[in-house]
Amino acid sequence: MEIILIQDVENLGNKDEIVNVKPGYGRNYLIPQGFAKLATASAKKVHAENLKQKSHKEAKLVADAEEMVAKLQALKLKISVKTSSKGKIFGSVNTVMIAEAIENQGIIVDRKYITIKGVDVIKEIGNYSANIKLHKNIKANIDFEVVATED
Repeated sequence: MEIILIQDVENLGNKDEIVNVKPGYGRNYLIPQGFAKLATASAKKVHAENLKQKSHKEAKLVADAEEMVAKLQALKLKISVKTSSKGKIFGSVNTVMIAEAIENQGIIVDRKYITIKGVDVIKEIGNYSANIKLHKNIKANIDFEVVATED
């Protein structure tokens, strides 16, 4: 019996694969649980068209992400913070502040996808770098400087 997997099934296959299973397993478990659907001729045609459309969308997302990488790596970020006379920061610099600094440059990035290299939060003035995950396999590395505000 041929079925189209709707989601990943351990020891069987991944989402959108067409696999052969025993009729009882497919009819009594996979299809009722919503893990798969029967692979009829019309379902296979619809499945092929969906995969084709998904690949076009994926190609556009990858192209947009690569364009965003070029923009992000061209940025010169400076994050101004209040400091003590010894250079210690009052508070810390975190991913929210980095996302805001990038947004001030005209590029919107979700803070959840930003990770600071080497540390969780920044407590001192200096030069640092961060990774920004833009797509499954595409990451941008940006360098930024934490400076004291001039009051």
